[in-house]
Amino acid sequence: MAHAPMTITTINPIQFGTDGWRGVIAADFTFDRVMSVAPIAAQVLSEVYGAETGSNTVIVGYDRRFLSEEFARSAAESIRKAGFDILFSESFAPTPAFSWAAKKLNALGAIVITASHNPGNYSGLKVKSAHGGSVPPEVTKRIEALLAKGEPLPSTQPGSFSTFDPWESYCEGLRSLVDTDAIKTAIEQGKVTVFADVMHGAAATGLARLLGVEIQEINSDRDPLFEGGAPEPLPKYLPKILKTIREFDSNSLAVGLVFDGDADRVGAVDAKGNFLSSQILIPILLGHLIQKGFTGEFVKTVSGSDLMPLVAKLYDLPVYETPIGYKYIADRMLETQVLLGGEESGGIGYGHHIPERDALLSALYVLETVVQTGTDLGELYRQLQEKTGFFAEYDRIDLPLASMEVRAKLLEQLQTQPPQAIAGKAVVSCQTDDGYKFRLEDQSWLLIRFSGTEPVLRLYCEAASLEQVHQTLNWAKDWAS
Repeated sequence: MAHAPMTITTINPIQFGTDGWRGVIAADFTFDRVMSVAPIAAQVLSEVYGAETGSNTVIVGYDRRFLSEEFARSAAESIRKAGFDILFSESFAPTPAFSWAAKKLNALGAIVITASHNPGNYSGLKVKSAHGGSVPPEVTKRIEALLAKGEPLPSTQPGSFSTFDPWESYCEGLRSLVDTDAIKTAIEQGKVTVFADVMHGAAATGLARLLGVEIQEINSDRDPLFEGGAPEPLPKYLPKILKTIREFDSNSLAVGLVFDGDADRVGAVDAKGNFLSSQILIPILLGHLIQKGFTGEFVKTVSGSDLMPLVAKLYDLPVYETPIGYKYIADRMLETQVLLGGEESGGIGYGHHIPERDALLSALYVLETVVQTGTDLGELYRQLQEKTGFFAEYDRIDLPLASMEVRAKLLEQLQTQPPQAIAGKAVVSCQTDDGYKFRLEDQSWLLIRFSGTEPVLRLYCEAASLEQVHQTLNWAKDWAS
């Protein structure tokens, strides 16, 4: 009898990417590996932030993925045995709630079990600093180095274990920044109807808790398989909310909000059912925050829309650009006064909050903008386009590569023979501080980046029309193959 060929799963080394370590459950991400990483991460947090905080406490939290609470309990127990005091979450919560707790409760930092927006077969572990944001790259490198040595941690007296409610203080903190009463009144009076797709993730119940009023929550049940997709705020994963808003027939103004799996990324849907990424939300929010009286620098990543600096210019805001990865924005927030820092993938954070992207706070600011202006999000975007004279479309694709060898060949080609023309347009400049960002003669751009931990090519493009965007992305796909 013939047998089907076996699928061999390669176990990957523990590596921290742009925000934490992620892996396939039962292959890469196992209880043993979590229990080896967690106490070392706590040890490094103690070395980096111990003197500053005088603390011995590590926050441990989790999302709603498969076995998340069990992985978190194993992590907590291994950290406790290494001599640290544990503050363990009583429930799932957004990752930013654990970052908030780390800062508010003066802890060494937080360990959060989450794989963010990855598909359901993944889990992950994020390390958060005492300041309430992602730890800088040198901290994760130190964790990797200690793991590689394989030396046991010095034996010590086990720490204590207690639990806490991650929602209460966090919600209180967010409410202090936003006029939630005005939003609640607009909802109760039927002026605004809020739809929130929480994508089966940790934002579930969040807006209702914050506003004290029920909203139309979509995909609020716990589904560790995410309906076979991924909890990422992208149109292909959002058929329900897009259809619901397009079919919504009322005089009430519809506002859609979308959250990723651990509620640190946000997207929105306008009253006509059009998806609005953070490429659109960030420019809208800049103006809103200025009107609220906040000031500071605007921080964007290399993949941010050209609309962003144009809107910043309208308000005389200084602009600072970083590589992709919110930890670079967080580092900048610790150095100077930042109004808003945001990335194209949905991560938006605020210098007057914590140095961390926070989707629920962004959602509240979006709602506050709509309630105060009485204007649909799509219309607010059109107004900004007219003010700046900038009209463009944007898209990105992640292209799986056959192997890391193919990745190496493509990288060598970019280094030694970069293209002089792309999709029939001359290249006028190339920026290389994070990937290869080619600016073309018509001012459109293509960014080519490689994943640091897997054979994946990330392609980003902004151009005058969606047709041009897809022509350029198809050129890049053909070039890669």
